[in-house]
This record gives sequence, C-alpha cells and structure tokens, in this order.
Amino acid sequence: MNASTTSTPLPATPSPSRSFVSAHPMWISVVVLLLVIACWELAPAVFGIPAFIVPKASAVAREFANAFESNRLVYHTLMTTWQVVVGFVLGSLLGAAGGYLLGLSRTVEVVLSPYILALQIAPKVAFAPLFVMWFGFTVYPKILVAVLIVFFPVLVNVLTAIKSIEPQTINLARSFNATRSQVFWKIEFPASLPALFAGLRIGSTLAVIGVVVGELVGGNFGLGFLLTLGEGQANTPLVFVAIIMLSLIGIGAYFAVELLERRVLHYLPKSSN
Repeated sequence: MNASTTSTPLPATPSPSRSFVSAHPMWISVVVLLLVIACWELAPAVFGIPAFIVPKASAVAREFANAFESNRLVYHTLMTTWQVVVGFVLGSLLGAAGGYLLGLSRTVEVVLSPYILALQIAPKVAFAPLFVMWFGFTVYPKILVAVLIVFFPVLVNVLTAIKSIEPQTINLARSFNATRSQVFWKIEFPASLPALFAGLRIGSTLAVIGVVVGELVGGNFGLGFLLTLGEGQANTPLVFVAIIMLSLIGIGAYFAVELLERRVLHYLPKSSN
C-alpha cells in the first residue's frame, strides 16, 4: 500500500517588530535635544545657579541674535571654519603620506619614528605662542597648530593598517610578478582605507581644537577670539554662543568625513543592527 506523505508547512514566524526608538532615531534625537534645552532653561532658576556661571538657554538665544548684529558672529564662524578645513586637509595629507612612508620602509620608520614621537609628546599648546612669534596674528599659527594635532592620529592609523597586512598576501602578488606600485595600489592602499578614515574622523574634531588653541593664544578674529572677548567682558552667554558654534563646526566636519567614507567604502558590509 503506497501512502503519499504530505508535509504540512510550519507557520511562518512573525518577524519581530522594530521598536519606535530604533525605527525613528532622528525623532528621538530631537526630543532629547528639546529636553536638554528645557532643563537648561529651568535648572539655573531651580538650583539657584547665578547667570554669570550658567545662563539660561533663553539668554544664550538672545546673545545669538546680539552676536549676529554686534559681534559679527557669521564672519568669525566662517574664519574659524575655513582654518579648520585647511588645517584638517593639510594635517591629513601629511599624516597619510607619513604613515604610508613609514609603513612601506622599515628603515624610514626606524629613522623618523623617534622624532615623530617627540613631536607628538610635546604639548601642542606650547607651539601656539611660538607660531605667533614667527607669523604674527595671522591665520598661519592657527592652521599650523591644527596640522600638528591632526597629523599624528592619521599617521598612526595608516601605519598600523599597513603593518597589519598579511605578508603572505604581498608574497602571493609578487609571485605573479606584481611591481611595487601594483602591490601598493592593489593591496596595501585599499587595505588601509578603513583605518585611514577612522583617523580622519578623529582628526576632523581635533582640527577644531587646534584652531581654537591658536585663536586663544593670539587671535583677533574667529570663534576663539569671541571666547576671549566674552571672558574679558564677563559675558557668559557669548562664551556659550562661541562654544555652541565650535561644536557645530566639529559635528559638521565629522559627518562630512563620515559621508565621504560611505561613498568611498560603499563596498564594505554594513552592520545589521
């Protein structure tokens, strides 16, 4: 007796629904921002914090309007942004070039590493007065401090990526008669790109710090100058205005690098979380 066996399909397991937080991260971020502003507005009055220590959010908002009219906030913001971009680009190029140079030549690494390490250990703030003495109250001291701060993270990331490449991969390419330039452009350079962009993300925020340090030491324009001006006038809201604008510049630089990274490294698998 031949009995036909029919298989009963199992009921489909419903996929877990995404939570509201994971489905709408931007809205949650906006809500958190509004809560922070509300707490900022209420906390000074509730806890009796003097206005010269932490002003209300409304006072900082009024100072924003005043800074646009009286303190040329747009001009100072553009000047700082321009210096951050130039310092970041130059520092990144020098750091990447140094990382590749040290990674591809053991001799160069042994010769130059002590001097690069000494340059990194020296506090960058100490260079700012020296640059002001050399170049005066111009854009060059701020840009140079930014270059110094950005240089080392990019260099270390690239150097680490180059040195972590499996030697067997390079030996295999050489067994197929690949030239030195082909090994670099086909293997070493692509393998270093994720680490390079990691260093660029770090450098994009550090560039803001470098420029501000230069502006604080010897600046007559830029947001660092507004910080000094607010301090001299005991104008705490103006100091908060400058800090907020500096934070926005750093956030914009970070996301610009992240956007470029997504365009360049689009082939890498993305996390499913």
